[in-house]
Amino acid sequence: MRKSLSRILERNEPGEVVRRDHHDWYRKLFEPSVTSGILEAKHLAGYRSWPVFIRHARHVPPSHESVRDAMPTFFDLISKEPEPAVRAVLGHFVFVYIHPYGDGNGRMARFLMNSMLASGGYPWTVIRVEDRDNYMSSLEKASVNGNIGPFADFIGASVQRQMDKYDDRPSFRP
Repeated sequence: MRKSLSRILERNEPGEVVRRDHHDWYRKLFEPSVTSGILEAKHLAGYRSWPVFIRHARHVPPSHESVRDAMPTFFDLISKEPEPAVRAVLGHFVFVYIHPYGDGNGRMARFLMNSMLASGGYPWTVIRVEDRDNYMSSLEKASVNGNIGPFADFIGASVQRQMDKYDDRPSFRP
């Protein structure tokens, strides 16, 4: 993961770094879940091969058969997008919309979002626990209603809050 982030910070085509390394990120992030018995080792082998449903959400991710076609298109999208802020918002949203893994998609999406933010010199941004309801609501509006505006605004406000701690950074504009 450190090598991936180093390449991203060096501006080495961040979308392509994510395309190449995301499976390794997933394995590294979730190996402890296998060790503790929460996940089976086979779940770290690749994309999901079963349907998933998101608790408390109306969004139903695409079928597992669709994931293998959707992911290359997703990587093409973020690889071709020149604006880091847009890559961050779309990268997070589309990744979690596809929901390629059985578990941990939100954590992976936030890691991916931060990787794309870092590629543009933006600060690492944590979605605060007290903002969870707004975060989930804005994701739901994007996923179910096709309205990504509230999600982009939410991410923008979260990043701006981090940036307000520093005087020399540009404003965040997804």
